[in-house]
Amino acid sequence: MADERQDLIDFIYDCPKDIAVSIGYDKLTELHNEWIKDMVFGEGDRTLQAHRGSFKTTCLSIAFAFILVLFPWERIIFLRKTDTDVAEVLSATVSVLNSAYFQSIVQQLYGVELVMERSTQSEVSTNLRQGVSGASQLLGLGCGGSLTGKHADRIFTDDIINVKDRVSAAERNRIKLIYQELQNIRNRGGRIFNTGTPWHKDDAFQLMPNIVRYDCYSTGLITRDELAAIEASMSVSLFAANYKLKHIADEEAMFKEPRYFNDPKLLHDGIGHIDAAYGGADGTAFTALAFRDGTWYAFVRLWPGRHVDDCLDEILKLCKELRIGTIYSEKNADKGYLRKAIIKRGHPARGYTEDTNKYMKVTTELRPRWADIRFLDSDAYPLDADAVNEILDYNENAAHDDMADSLASALRQYSNQPSIKGFREGV
Repeated sequence: MADERQDLIDFIYDCPKDIAVSIGYDKLTELHNEWIKDMVFGEGDRTLQAHRGSFKTTCLSIAFAFILVLFPWERIIFLRKTDTDVAEVLSATVSVLNSAYFQSIVQQLYGVELVMERSTQSEVSTNLRQGVSGASQLLGLGCGGSLTGKHADRIFTDDIINVKDRVSAAERNRIKLIYQELQNIRNRGGRIFNTGTPWHKDDAFQLMPNIVRYDCYSTGLITRDELAAIEASMSVSLFAANYKLKHIADEEAMFKEPRYFNDPKLLHDGIGHIDAAYGGADGTAFTALAFRDGTWYAFVRLWPGRHVDDCLDEILKLCKELRIGTIYSEKNADKGYLRKAIIKRGHPARGYTEDTNKYMKVTTELRPRWADIRFLDSDAYPLDADAVNEILDYNENAAHDDMADSLASALRQYSNQPSIKGFREGV
């Protein structure tokens, strides 16, 4: 019996991927076998950078299940960007633990049935848990959660750096502070294992040690044809960061580091603009804009691939909350349909005929004012990082330009409003 138990332990140590495949994770390869082994049995801090779609987060879910079973006296803290992101991974871990294969492993190792004593969106514990503290074996936290008083033998971070870190220096600094705080909550001899993809040359990866990189060409997980399709669907800089794990120098970029404000009242009595999508790959983009004391205050929101009819109620709700006045939209494509739909819902709207080349509009209306534009980012109205990211990636040949077009159009329409003496000076 002891020999069978040791054989099982040796098999888990050598081939955890095979067990994962047997319970349904059939896309995992020998590369993932090494990742899982390092997560479960490795020593020292480690940082794994791997391209999008490489199953690194899947490997984490599986590794957590193994750690909870093989090292039940250890405590794990798992950190992701948001609580929702955490819940997704913990749910997958519980599914692994509940599989017949893991039930059999526990029966062979300990002679007991594996029971989930705690299974929530943020905590997982089994009947194998040891210790008297009452702390869960696995605790998941979003980056907005408190780390005060927490302690762990192992700390895992996954995708705590994302698109928001690319567009916001404040977010990059916040995540750096959180990562530095992790050093204080791991127990003596503990380990921090980081996974993710880079977004900015000055993001928190600069603090993470022992980085190993697996780009889209080295894993063999994506075919050349699939890569070509992915590359065609996004900006050069986004593909470089997420799939090549490289940063493209932005010296030639039209728009660089954006700046922000957090008081929604600065948008009161401003205007709105909708760049509407009526199907296809384009998205619907909305801009709320106001001008005060030499500064343009903007709120931007993007619905990729969404028809304007699916977004209009939400847009009008935002306009009511932010006290936005007239909403502008071009009528070239819809013959004034959107303007009529907005008015029918009780909100003022104006249509206009667009006769300016989009690239010329962005370069003449948006680019000269960029340094004076601030984007809303507050608790009530958090930044839509994808929307700002699309602006930062704008160029004459950009695959998606809806957000830059909406903001440029809003700037032009605001500037062309009839002036009232004593108001809008300097516009």
